[in-house]
Amino acid sequence: MAAHQKPTERAELAQALRSAVRGEVDFGPMARALTTMDASNYRRVPLGVVAPRDADDVAAALAVCRAHAVPVVPRGGGTSIAGQSTGTGVVLDLTRHLRRIVELDAGSRTAVVQPGVVLDDLRAAAAPHGLTFGPDPSTHSRCTLGGMIGNNSCGAHSVAWGTTADNVHALTVTRYGGDTLRLGRGGGSGFPAGLVGLPELVGTGLALLRTGFPALPRRISGYALDALLPERGADLVRAFCGSEGTLGVVTEASVRLVEAPAARALAVLAYADESAAAEAAPGLLPHHPLTVEGMAADLVREPAGLPRGGAWLFVETGGATPAEARAHAERVLRAADALGGVVVTDPAGQRALWRVREDAAGTATRMPDGTEAWPGWEDCAVPPARLGPYLRDFRALLAEHGLRGTPYGHFGEGCVHVRIDFDLLNPEGVARFRRFSGELADLVVAHGGSLSGEHGDGQARAELLPRMYGDELVALFARFKDIWDPDGGMNPGILVRPARLDENLRFEVLPKRPVDVTFGYPHDGGDFSSAVRRCVGVAKCRTAEPAGAGVMCPSFRATGEEAHSTRGRARLLHEMLAGEVITDGWRSTEVRDALDLCLSCKGCRGDCPVGVDMATYKAEFLHHHYRGRLRPVAHYTMGRLPGWLRVAAPFAPVLNALARIGPLAALAKRLAGIAPQRSIPVLARQTFTRWLGRRSTGGTLILSDDQVVTVWPDTFTDHFSPEVGRAAMQVLEAAGRRTLLPGRGLCCGLTYVSTGQLDKARKVMRRTLDRMDGSLGYPLVVLEPSCAATLRTDLPELLPDDPRAAELAGSVRTLAQYLEEYAPDWRPPRLDRPVTGQTHCHQHAVLGDVADRRLRERAGLTGELSGGCCGLAGNFGFERGHWGVSVACAEEQLLPSVRAAEPGTEVLADGFSCRTQLEQLGGVRARHLAEVLAEGLPPESGTSCG
Repeated sequence: MAAHQKPTERAELAQALRSAVRGEVDFGPMARALTTMDASNYRRVPLGVVAPRDADDVAAALAVCRAHAVPVVPRGGGTSIAGQSTGTGVVLDLTRHLRRIVELDAGSRTAVVQPGVVLDDLRAAAAPHGLTFGPDPSTHSRCTLGGMIGNNSCGAHSVAWGTTADNVHALTVTRYGGDTLRLGRGGGSGFPAGLVGLPELVGTGLALLRTGFPALPRRISGYALDALLPERGADLVRAFCGSEGTLGVVTEASVRLVEAPAARALAVLAYADESAAAEAAPGLLPHHPLTVEGMAADLVREPAGLPRGGAWLFVETGGATPAEARAHAERVLRAADALGGVVVTDPAGQRALWRVREDAAGTATRMPDGTEAWPGWEDCAVPPARLGPYLRDFRALLAEHGLRGTPYGHFGEGCVHVRIDFDLLNPEGVARFRRFSGELADLVVAHGGSLSGEHGDGQARAELLPRMYGDELVALFARFKDIWDPDGGMNPGILVRPARLDENLRFEVLPKRPVDVTFGYPHDGGDFSSAVRRCVGVAKCRTAEPAGAGVMCPSFRATGEEAHSTRGRARLLHEMLAGEVITDGWRSTEVRDALDLCLSCKGCRGDCPVGVDMATYKAEFLHHHYRGRLRPVAHYTMGRLPGWLRVAAPFAPVLNALARIGPLAALAKRLAGIAPQRSIPVLARQTFTRWLGRRSTGGTLILSDDQVVTVWPDTFTDHFSPEVGRAAMQVLEAAGRRTLLPGRGLCCGLTYVSTGQLDKARKVMRRTLDRMDGSLGYPLVVLEPSCAATLRTDLPELLPDDPRAAELAGSVRTLAQYLEEYAPDWRPPRLDRPVTGQTHCHQHAVLGDVADRRLRERAGLTGELSGGCCGLAGNFGFERGHWGVSVACAEEQLLPSVRAAEPGTEVLADGFSCRTQLEQLGGVRARHLAEVLAEGLPPESGTSCG
């Protein structure tokens, strides 16, 4: 196949595709870079990407590609773990347009869907009818039905509802070249006429088809040719499922829906180790649970409310009522021979526990000591009764090769997921990866298992299929592939005539030596390449809606574009370092453009299962990209805001008056790079620090250093919201604290960091540390969450050689954290009113809001704050060109939650950006928690805020 074409041939192909299809055709560096990888260890560079608008476009694109002898790879969510959604030809992006639920018939419990429909969207559409789609991989919020059909995906509930193949009634499939077939259940002698030779294949291979496939619930490896046996109804739909894009492109599917239990309960059973849990799992199946999931203690990095043990089974039960579901779970608990157990019926508690399990695909990529771990042997399956012995042998094999892994998975069906700390960066480690893979394949086969129990073979395991099936049956696989795809254009190198499992590794192209960078990257050994490698592609950032209080990734949810997801940006940085597709390094316009809509909200740092920190990577990139060059004007204005505000402070009344004059304000915004739709914030007539210099301390008696707290005079509190600082002082002094200002002219460096002016940021930070020497050692209350996050993380990561930076970072507290830790006996005023608003994205990601929740509860402030990002995000929402995304982010959660609030509800927003966004877009005055608490204090408490 002509995968590596000359530039002229590539241009001709692109033009032919643009003439043939109505969807987007993109052969540019960004589109290619975004699709070089999936969630596997592999990387293949495509020629270009086509986003077909409909089935006719799919057929047209396939016809053009066949005419040009160029291979095609269908791609859904790009979360495949074995490498099957990467390729060197044309990638068909089926997620952009082909995402319609064509029909949903609650009476017949069926739905007709296009391949780009996200699983959670189908489940949401079915939910009002009490129905759901049974298979549910942990990537349910972003995986597509087409991808699930391609991989024959399963998920946690397959013990109850089976695999995807069990839930597909009919398929419309377009082959390489453009002809379309309609596949239904049952074929017999009536196989489609286009599949010439298929009846002969079945007829001559009957003996092999009847004896060559192991009988186990999670046999996903290879083609399911045994489904073509006459006694099994010659089921071509089942045989197609799991074909990994090697036979054709699904353009429409009719799927089965199942009744969703009205109520669910979760029995969590503790065992001494994973083998004990595995051996117990089959004994629970007669109780007809919805799930039997297992994981060991080495996967749980933080206490998660689990009963004491070394491993756990999660057994979910259903019922018509909560009482029935609970009774079912309690029967399971009584029947289980476990060390201990608990039944969880609270939906929030269940979600928290399931989140531990669902995030495992990401968290397992780092060992507890920070060592990287990789897929490759992600999901072997053995008969459930053999799982305990298999796990013991598997652990022994790991030890023999000096490897580590953290198994978890679908114990009720004998399927184990694991990430292993292969060294895939060096030839010796790759060789060991290859040796281990062969020996593990033999071990799985010895236990009667399947090399793949869920995620497919892809490039990771297809080379080893002869060890499982033998050469004769693998030869039948090749005949089956050739009947469907005689030109070999559909996803070549996958399943049949596969590439070697140690070829095309995505690490090969990265720099062999650490890149010269400015941040310290302490969690990645100081290596920027290692930081970028954190993204393994599970794409939790591609969810259409955030989970609960989650933040990541607001720009993707606003645009729906892969380039504006955390994963997409990480892929572009990977390709920038590789230098093959993105060729101009730190000067790359593709990377710059993708990062331009990153809000630096740090949501990924907290929500990404592997802790990708795109805000830091963006600052690093901008630092290098603009070094020695002119920057956007907003970097000189808003990026250096603290300096400008110090100059402007004495003239605040005059400047405020001028800003109210329309033409002058418009000119100022144009010159400063501010979006014309924005209002210029009002400067405080008296700054917080100036007020502090004039006030009396009231003679507060200092009994000990424990009662002394320093309050950080951040730029936003100082110049825009001094009332927040005054209120915080009042609250702290009401709690018996002596409040001190750590110094004047202090700055955390936030605006310099967010615009990538890192040399200036470090200079500002060192000056701040010099001026704070006398205040180091005292707890530091920071009222602006973005400044607190900068001091907590960016300060020590930019100044790793200065011990004062780490000391200062360790002293940072929010107001609530300080009161809980240092004044635990203080009783806040009882306010007894509902609240709405938003938890600041930086607080969610870096600082946490547990103490704030408890303080609000003690004060009688009831209700939940929304997640997401307000969309203003410091300078982002003020910059020209960002208005649309900024508004879209605010409209996602923040503004709807405020509009839905009852009259009299207090609107809380600790961040200046959040308050400003609410005022400018919603006409709502939000307040900092300190202001609300101070208002409820008796007049004699603390000091006057005058």
